[in-house]
Amino acid sequence: MENDQRELQLLLPPSIGIPSDTLKSSASTAPPDHASLDLNLSISIGSPRPSPIEESNSYSKRLQLLKQQTAEQIRLAAVENAYAERIRELTRRELELAEKDFARARLVWERAREEVEKVERMKEIATRRISSTCLEITCRSCHQRFRP
Repeated sequence: MENDQRELQLLLPPSIGIPSDTLKSSASTAPPDHASLDLNLSISIGSPRPSPIEESNSYSKRLQLLKQQTAEQIRLAAVENAYAERIRELTRRELELAEKDFARARLVWERAREEVEKVERMKEIATRRISSTCLEITCRSCHQRFRP
C-alpha cells in the first residue's frame, strides 16, 4: 500500500486525488533510506498551447507593434507630403518667374522689331536720296553719270 501511495504522490499533484494528510502520513512512514522525490512531469503532444494570458499579452504586443509601424508610416507619409508640397510651391514660383521673363523677352523682341522696321525705313529713305544724288554726279573725264 505504501508503494501505491508513493506512485500516486508522484503522478498526481497535491491538490488532486488523495487527501494531503494521507500522503503526509505515508511519507512519514516511508523508510528513511529512500530520498523524497519531488518530480514535476509534463507530457505534451503537438505544440503547447499558450495560456489565455500569454495569448492576450502576445496579441497586445503585436497590436502595439502594428500601431508603432502605422504611426511611423503616417509620419513618413506626412514628411513626404510636406516635401511634395514644398516642391509644388517652388515649381509654382519658378513658373511665375519664367512667365514674367517670357513677357519681358516678348517686349524686348517687339521693341527690337520696331527698331528694325524703323532702320529699314530709314535705309529706304537714304537709298532713295543717294540714288537721286548719284544721278546728278558725273565723271569729269568721260562726262558719264555715276552709277552705284
